[in-house]
Formats: sequence, C-alpha cells, structure tokens
Amino acid sequence: MGMSTPTAPGPRRWTADEARALQDESRPWPRYECIDGALLVTPAPRPAHYYAQMALYERVRAYVHAQRLGEAYVPPTDVTLEPDTTVQPDLYVVPDWPPRRLRAWSDITTLLLAVEVLSPSTARHDRLVKRRFYARMGVPEYWIVDTDTRLVERSYPDGRVAVVGDRLEWLPPGTTEPFVLELEQFFADALGDDDMPNPEGELQ
Repeated sequence: MGMSTPTAPGPRRWTADEARALQDESRPWPRYECIDGALLVTPAPRPAHYYAQMALYERVRAYVHAQRLGEAYVPPTDVTLEPDTTVQPDLYVVPDWPPRRLRAWSDITTLLLAVEVLSPSTARHDRLVKRRFYARMGVPEYWIVDTDTRLVERSYPDGRVAVVGDRLEWLPPGTTEPFVLELEQFFADALGDDDMPNPEGELQ
C-alpha cells in the first residue's frame, strides 16, 4: 500500500460564539463578526467614517419613523440572520412598527437595509463577503458608503450593483414618500468641504 500524502490544513473555521467572546474581551474596538466561518475584524474607524455613519443614521432614522417602517440601529449590536453568524452593520433598519424594546439582539431576524461605511482595512470584506451574505439573506438593499470618493454603492439580492454619485432615492415597500439623499450636500455636511474629490477621484 502506498503512503498517503498529507493534506494541508484548510483555513480555520470560526464560530459566532468565538467572535462574541473576542468582542467581550475587547469592547468597544476592534469589532468582531463571523460569516460562513470567517472571522472579520474591524479596527476603530477614522473620524470621517464616524461622521458619515452618524449623519446617515440621523437621516435614515428620521425617515423610517416618519414612514412608520421600523427602527434604525448602529453598533455595538449583535445581529444573527442565520445560525452561527454574527454581524454588526454600521447602520441597519429593522422592519418593526411600532419599534419594540428588544429583550435580546437575537430578536432581530430580518433587515430592511444594511449599510457599511467603507474603510481601507475592510473594503474587501464589505464588497465581497458581506455583499454576498446580505444578498443570500434577502436583505432588499445593502449600501456601501465611500467617504473618499463620496459615492454610494447600492447592492440588491439579485446581484445588481448601482453606483450613485448625485441623488440617492430609496422607496421601501409600503411607503409613499422616498428617502432622498443629495450626496454632494450630505458629504459636505458630514465631512466638510476640505477633502472634496477632484474629477479624477483623487482628493484635493
């Protein structure tokens, strides 16, 4: 009998409980998430990330309340859309009206919208791993907000991706008025005008 050739070990498969344990040891940063056995680690954000995240949160929350859609959340949270996963989108909307006082984050089972503000260290995860995950979970829209180029990438469960640079309109099912975001004004309000990108996409 010939000798078998040793098989190289594959990448370690993490569990959601392990990710949560790491999170408990290091709050508030870095942020740990687990998708399909992969551990995603997010360092503390840059100021621009924080400003854009909170400015968008205020606008989205006001809209979903006015339209009686549900509630908007920002981390730290612990969202489990399928067994053995844990994610913490920078902003997300739960379709629940009137909003309940959650007893546990596990009460969240459906998202109407998920948003990530792009960071250099997380761009690959945001554009590949999370985009596929939210599409698989049937999240109607997933937005990636790029504070460097001042663009928003909108992804849909069918795989379509639309890059928006001027006016973003979001009309969730059951609403009569769209959420409207004039991106030039939004980024100017959130980030200021000092770092406006030039036409080639490079910062001035």
